[in-house]
Amino acid sequence: MHELNVTRLINAAPDTVWQVMTQRTNEWWCPKPWRAEVDWGSRKPGGKTHTVMYGPKGEKNQHPGFILAWDEGRRIAVTDAIEGDLQPAGPFMLGIWEIEAEGSGTRYTGRARHWTPESKAHHREMGFDEGWGIMADQLKALCEAG
Repeated sequence: MHELNVTRLINAAPDTVWQVMTQRTNEWWCPKPWRAEVDWGSRKPGGKTHTVMYGPKGEKNQHPGFILAWDEGRRIAVTDAIEGDLQPAGPFMLGIWEIEAEGSGTRYTGRARHWTPESKAHHREMGFDEGWGIMADQLKALCEAG
């Protein structure tokens, strides 16, 4: 498997973390000064999702996706390998965001699974570790702030 991942122990209940993950996504999704508008769509497997990322110099990146799993309170999985009405797209990754109770808090894990070792290496070169790490830290801060 060609996976990159980040994990954080968040000092908040799983219900709180899930609520922030899914209801306040735009507040943690992008490393600042970038910002995101995330539309989870129908929030069920087979649904479409769409994210627009805005950069500080006017950049605008569109990211359509397809929901593979929406396990309420536990896991979201999306891919960019499918778009529109089940049309194949040039896949880059499968994104998985999971939470589970751990002690008195919640373990958050963000995973990016790739089709090839080359696409995994490319994602790492693009700044996966720093970018997804910052996102995880922003999620943690929001959850722990109450």
